[in-house]
Order: sequence, then structure tokens, then C-alpha cells
Amino acid sequence: MDFPQIEAFLVLCDELHFGRTAERLHVSQPRVSRLVAALESTIGGALFDRTSRRVTPTPLGARLRDELAPAYQQLTAALTAARTAARSPAGLLRLGFAATTAVPAVDQLVTAFEQAQPDCTVSLHEVPLVDSYTPLRSGEIDMLVCWLVLDEPDLTRGPTIAEYPRVLAVAADHPLAHRQSVSVEVLGDYPVPNWAYQGTADRVRQAMVPSHTPSGRPVRVHPTAIRTVAETASLIARGQVVAPTVTSMRNRFGNDQIALVPIHDLPPMPLGLVWCTSHENTRIRALAHLAETAGPVRDHIAR
Repeated sequence: MDFPQIEAFLVLCDELHFGRTAERLHVSQPRVSRLVAALESTIGGALFDRTSRRVTPTPLGARLRDELAPAYQQLTAALTAARTAARSPAGLLRLGFAATTAVPAVDQLVTAFEQAQPDCTVSLHEVPLVDSYTPLRSGEIDMLVCWLVLDEPDLTRGPTIAEYPRVLAVAADHPLAHRQSVSVEVLGDYPVPNWAYQGTADRVRQAMVPSHTPSGRPVRVHPTAIRTVAETASLIARGQVVAPTVTSMRNRFGNDQIALVPIHDLPPMPLGLVWCTSHENTRIRALAHLAETAGPVRDHIAR
């Protein structure tokens, strides 16, 4: 027994006419006849008395109609509710961010989204800096704010919400601190932090810090392994390293002993939304659409 058979049977019980039943179901009259015959074959008995003038349920058909109709109504109501839920962004959207991506542009996007979708609530979750894709894949979060440097076949790269110019973080008394800008070539002259990361954070590190300068000189790495923003800031402030980063980090270092010098020959870093392709739903699409419509915030640094 399948759904089209049940539907054809119940409509025929209501219409008592094969032609009108076919019209209501938007199928041919022979199709209705085949569906009813298949159901009768499954049941093992006649469900209708058919004459040239009228169609009436048999006692077996009337009993089946009375017992089946409430279940059919519940089933169709459940399907309708499921379709409505699938098409509505109402509900909870869990948005992940890491220590380096907690920027005002995220708060602005969330505020605009909750105003546009009052039935949807956004819950912000900080995820580990070392591997922020794991909570995304495990379903702990629905979307992730991250630097758009990924190349993952199971993830969808969504719209850019902000772009941040590249800068070199140096100690306030460093020889480069008062330059109007520097070239990425200076990375051949000073050590950079040894970020002991794997996974997601390592891909970001590779995008932020080239292994060689444009002229081919190797970029030296400081021997001390570090894992946090605070450890990075300490090494920079003490003049132990210079760190290629982005303008948004001026709010994360929290140290007036650090200066950010523009790097004029590296492109801005895009920050955007990412989600598991297989987990996509209406809420995810709604937030992505809003971000795409709004366009990216473009940061700058005053010198």
C-alpha cells in the first residue's frame, strides 16, 4: 500500500465518481482505476460496488474509509508542517567564531539578521582556534565565521562579510614601527612567530605568513612555540618577532606596545561564512543571503 493508492481511495469515497476523482487528483481516470484496483488487490477484497450509474463503497470499503481517514489527515498535516518548517528560517542558528574572528562586523551581521528574521535566534559560540572545522562537521554549530582560505570538499564557502588589510605587527620601538608601510620582503629580515597549529589554524597561518619572500629568501621562525593570541602579543611587544596579520587584530592584541604597519604588497584577507554542504537549511541560506546582499565591510588602518 502506498500514499497515491490511499489518496485515490479516500477521494473516490468522497466523490463517488471516477471522473471527478481524477480531476481532483490531477491525474487520468484510468490512473485512478489502476490505483484503486492495486489497493483492492493488496487488501484482498472489493472496496467499491461499480455500476454504470454509480460507485458506492462496499462494507469493507466503508470500514477501511472510516479507519483510514483520520490517519490520512494526520499524515497530511504532518507533511504540511514539515514543509512549512523546511521553508521557514524560524528557530535557532548556532554561529561559531574563533579568537581571531570575533570582530564588530559579525555583531553587525547578527543584529541585522535578527531584525530581518524575528522568529530566528542566533547563538554565538567560540570554537577552538586550532581547529574550528571540527565543531562545524560534528553539528555543534551550524555556520562558522572564518578566514576564507579553505579548500575543503565537504564545506561551502559562503559570502565575504569583511575584508581586512594586511599589516605587520611590531614592537612600538621596533625600527619598522614608524614606517608608512612595508613590503612583505622585510619578512626575510626578522623572525616570525612559531604558531604550533594544525588543521584549520595552520591553513590560516600559511595564508598569513609566506614561507619565502618574493625574492626567494626564507622566512625565519622563532624557536618558541606559541598557541594563543596573548603569547603572540607578548613576543611581539618584546621585539622577539614581527607578525604578519590583519587590521582587525588591533582590537585583539590589547597592547599599546605593539604597532601595526601596513604591508602594501599583500592583498586583504577575506572573512566570511562557511557551512557543511550536507547540513544546509533555510536559516543558513537566509543568513548567507543577508550577508551577500549587505556586501563586505572594508576595514582600514590610520597611520
